[in-house]
Amino acid sequence: MTHEAFDVVIAGGGPFGLVLAIELGRRGVSAILFDEKASTAFNPQANATQARTMEHFRRLGIADEIRALGMPEDFPTDIAYFTRYAHHELARFRLPSAKEAREKISTMTGPWNAAELPHRVSQKFVERVLREHAESLPTVSVNYGWRITRFEDAGHSVTVAATQIGTENTRFVTAKYLIGGDGAKSFVRRTLGIRYQGDGGAVRDFFGGKMFALYLRCPQFYEVVPFAPAWMNVAFNSERRAFMAAVDGKGEFAFHTQLKDGEREEDISDVQALEIFRSVVGYPVEAEILSRGSWTAGFALVAEKFQAGRVFLGGDAVHLFTPAGGLGYNTAVDDAVNLGWKLASVIKGVASPSLLSSYELERRPVAIRNTGFAKAFAESIGNYLPEANLEADSELGASVRREAGAYLEAHGRSEFNIPGVTFGARYDHSPIILSEQTDTEPDLPEVYVPNAAPGGRAPHVWLDTHTSLFDRFGFEWTLLRLRPWLSTGDELIKAAREAGMDLAVVDIMEDQLFELYREPVVLIRPDQIVAWRGDDGCDASRVIKTVLGHLM
Repeated sequence: MTHEAFDVVIAGGGPFGLVLAIELGRRGVSAILFDEKASTAFNPQANATQARTMEHFRRLGIADEIRALGMPEDFPTDIAYFTRYAHHELARFRLPSAKEAREKISTMTGPWNAAELPHRVSQKFVERVLREHAESLPTVSVNYGWRITRFEDAGHSVTVAATQIGTENTRFVTAKYLIGGDGAKSFVRRTLGIRYQGDGGAVRDFFGGKMFALYLRCPQFYEVVPFAPAWMNVAFNSERRAFMAAVDGKGEFAFHTQLKDGEREEDISDVQALEIFRSVVGYPVEAEILSRGSWTAGFALVAEKFQAGRVFLGGDAVHLFTPAGGLGYNTAVDDAVNLGWKLASVIKGVASPSLLSSYELERRPVAIRNTGFAKAFAESIGNYLPEANLEADSELGASVRREAGAYLEAHGRSEFNIPGVTFGARYDHSPIILSEQTDTEPDLPEVYVPNAAPGGRAPHVWLDTHTSLFDRFGFEWTLLRLRPWLSTGDELIKAAREAGMDLAVVDIMEDQLFELYREPVVLIRPDQIVAWRGDDGCDASRVIKTVLGHLM
């Protein structure tokens, strides 16, 4: 039995918990993480890392490492739709390979002008890298195989008990804060009595009900399927619908199908499970099951609260998605980044403790927004039904397939070409944002118009073929000066220094940037959100006190 002291205890070693540990550790904050799993994920789980998440990884210096993971660099990341994988291809939405993404990114314009493009990689690979980087930080302790069994918020601190799985070894930790990132069945959330709200399980022809998942190895797939490889393979027929993500581009797949009425996962033998897979392939392939399980699609749930006293929640513990659009894991990473800099600022005495209440005020509306978008994507594919004769080898069958293909191609574009979802989340009503009364564009998944008004992601530009504007930002706060001969920002710099803020002052005198940001001085948060913009006529003390939560 040991007694320890840390600034923060983190429950859960998934993407949320690991990114949060890195954010805290990079800032010198001590954190201990417990996860009852023996290690990081074995199953593929999430398979899409959105561009905004890749920008966060770039800020942490690990984007190239992440982009090298998963499938071969020239493997297509297309989304392809089939009747059965070896029979008829219905539609294909083409997306760049990892190699193409690296080559194209600095030339992208319009809504996809970003520091990074999306990357298709299994969460299991990402978690390994995140764990390695978290464990490399001297103030972070990562502990898999440990379960938090109880905790108590004493008002000035939190006491946590954790027990090693399979033993009676117990550790007691006293911390300033406890963070529950322990998944959909969160022990922390349930102990607090916080409930989910929203859609608790829609029933649809697909993506609405009990799903059966297989992680399997089948190299023969690429030999028998007469079509170009794809990252996401969707089967659309009246007998057995499914979706399947390529895991390594060599023969490992994450296969998911919806169980029919009367089917139960526990009644399906491995032999029967492989027959289900073969029926969707449309060919008697040889395959090996690596793991199997079930989950429920149709959720669009958000917790009623993200905080209770000194305990905060994030990731799946506060939002549950049907994984259309791949938004759950990416929303969790954004949670961690948002909470991480705020916790560190309060713990280090730079910000008011009131700053922490802005976490829920900012992130809960985004969770509602994103679960809503994912629900709409799931309805679009799940409520679209296969017509009779879809698989018939006839002129009528070909006509029906063309019609289905047109719908599915449009759906694929709407689900996976989503710069609005990726970059468009805003915190206009946050008390730590000096918001402006401006008209913003409609919040649509496929539409993103760069907007430097405080409350949104700082608009991106490439300064040269290798240097992103974001590369010039400080790890903490950034004062971007676009016309220093007009507005020096000296009073802001003085007020920030007096407050103890770590502020990088960046001078870039490009007309393109000034036209985009519209003001000579811009204050940018550690999470790359614009907090304020203006000129030397501002009340510098009020600006700094606002963004640090002193005026909440």
